[in-house]
Amino acid sequence: MELFAHAKAVRLKSRHDKFLYADEDELHVTQDRNGSSPSARWTVEPVPHAPGAVRLRSRYGRYLAASTEPFLLGMTGRKVLQAAAAPGGRPDASVEWEPVRDGFQVRLKSRAGGVRGGGDKYLRANGGVPPWRNSVTHDVPHRTATQEWVLWDVEIVQVLTPGPATPAPEKAASAPPAALAPDSPPAPKLRPAPTPYEAHHRPTKSQTSPPPPDYAPPPPPKPKPEPRLSKLESSDSFSAPLHKVQGRAIHYHIADDKGDVDEDTERRSFTFNGSNLEELTQKLQEETGIDDLIVCTRSPISGKLTPLLLQLPPNNAAMHIVLVRESSKVAKTFPWPYGS
Repeated sequence: MELFAHAKAVRLKSRHDKFLYADEDELHVTQDRNGSSPSARWTVEPVPHAPGAVRLRSRYGRYLAASTEPFLLGMTGRKVLQAAAAPGGRPDASVEWEPVRDGFQVRLKSRAGGVRGGGDKYLRANGGVPPWRNSVTHDVPHRTATQEWVLWDVEIVQVLTPGPATPAPEKAASAPPAALAPDSPPAPKLRPAPTPYEAHHRPTKSQTSPPPPDYAPPPPPKPKPEPRLSKLESSDSFSAPLHKVQGRAIHYHIADDKGDVDEDTERRSFTFNGSNLEELTQKLQEETGIDDLIVCTRSPISGKLTPLLLQLPPNNAAMHIVLVRESSKVAKTFPWPYGS
């Protein structure tokens, strides 16, 4: 695929604004927001017997591998680990991934077989509550809410530079002329016979006469400047995300059944790149694992919770919200469509 054709090293950014991360135990693979860490950098290696497929090698020299081990018992997702290369350079489909472009992003399809369940398996960045949060599996996308979890932004951090050109083979040295006798005169230099065109256009005497003493030869033409390389070509290492959306900061607490919030609990935050309430609700469901939540704001004067029903504040302003369940007591006090 063209996104990886000229890449020597990449970072992969998930839907949760986290990077594919090689754990220091040299076995597990997770998600982490620290994109500057060497553990978020993966070296791209093409697969010789499968054009378009790639292997991704971590900083520890181990490869991103789709295992057959279940992530949780009873679940379809399988673990993604760091694995050593097959001995003797034998093909190993578990460490081979086929990039499939989806707009500005890619899905990484595993080329490994033998996993139960039909359909293609893709590298998936999980969200929600632990143990799913920050985990990475490979699975068949089956839910609309989680289909975006198999989409990745590709950030090229090092470009693959072409190797030096192979020099042309040197011509064989010509054999030395045969030794002449000491008293023999040197052989005359023979001039090749002129072509018909040269014979017809033979220069006249005036054309072959030497130039006058004050004659000055014209200056040699200036060499043409070599074309300058662009920033992409002149640097073998750079960071260039395929697209970047400026989001807004979302800060939230989860309220109890009565709508109260324990102020001692840590406030959770993330960056939201959407534009409407429906997208924000879906993102919060992914972050919390709660499907029946209601997004509320709290009055700074009365402290009363009010469901958010209209559009989001303009200009990507930060939001401080409280989440309650639709089945909670406080939700029954809300006006229609939640309560009475």
